[in-house]
Amino acid sequence: MNAGRWLIVALCMLMAAWAQAQPEVRLAVHDSFALPKNVLAQFEQDNQVKLTVIKVGSGNEMLNKLILTRAKPIADAVYGLDNSNISKAQQFKLFAASQPASRAVNVDLPQVLAVDYGYIAINYDKAWFQKHKKPLPRSLQELASPAYRDLLVVPSPATSTVGLGFLLANIGGLGEEGTWQWWAKMRQNGVKVAKGWSEAYYTDFTLNGGSRPMVVSYASSPVAEVYYGKGKYQTPPTGDLRFKGAVFRQIEGAAVLNNASQPVLAAKLVQYLQSNQVQSAIPTSMWVYPAVKGVKLPPVYAHMSIPTIVAQPGMADMAAKQQGWVKQWVKVVQR
Repeated sequence: MNAGRWLIVALCMLMAAWAQAQPEVRLAVHDSFALPKNVLAQFEQDNQVKLTVIKVGSGNEMLNKLILTRAKPIADAVYGLDNSNISKAQQFKLFAASQPASRAVNVDLPQVLAVDYGYIAINYDKAWFQKHKKPLPRSLQELASPAYRDLLVVPSPATSTVGLGFLLANIGGLGEEGTWQWWAKMRQNGVKVAKGWSEAYYTDFTLNGGSRPMVVSYASSPVAEVYYGKGKYQTPPTGDLRFKGAVFRQIEGAAVLNNASQPVLAAKLVQYLQSNQVQSAIPTSMWVYPAVKGVKLPPVYAHMSIPTIVAQPGMADMAAKQQGWVKQWVKVVQR
């Protein structure tokens, strides 16, 4: 073997040894986590670590997995638990007693660092409503009238975080009994239930070739349509409906997990999720608002304003009653 080939082999061995010597820090996330690779690589470079991102299904699926493995957690830190399930995480003592300090934020969560927030709302296809000369519904009650029969698709709250958020908004705006009465009317009015958000939005929504001109999605979805349209749209082709009981504010956070293998690195990682690099990437990678104050939004967000009509149950009620609410929804809508 000549000297050049020996040098290459030696370098490969050194790089392998260096990689093995690097400590690893693990981050559990939900399936919607989508920060750019270069942003994650920056944390690795700054801290000389290997960052392993572990996707664990929806937010509630992730919570259940963390509860089951809490004695020996699958990760050192978690991102993506939110105001609908953090109280339950606290009941099971999933979070380390000591958490890093938070930067100044627009929204907050108990014990964990707020990373982002967004709004679940009904989206509508502007062109469809214009073509059919149909006025938009002005309330949930009006949406349940015969004029809007067979026009709405919703992701199931039993299998979708988006669907669950919408149900929680209903309960916050209508109360429990009012919610079940409304859903019984919607069942008679032809509401379609999809397993998840992707199916509802990309298969059933008329904007994407489906038959339903209204879909439960995000208030930021119209902005995303402009962004990904790459010049196709000067204004959003969709809008969102913001009436009482139809808008849910979701706040997502990050925390060091109890019994973490790398608690110091986990704390640095959690703080990094509030860094300028991450917060600036959030609006056009995950289509939610950055939690940290003073972060400049990209120009496309000029097409969106923050909803002001938000009604939802308290965090303690969402944790204690959520499972029962979902069971009751299945009974009313699907049985």
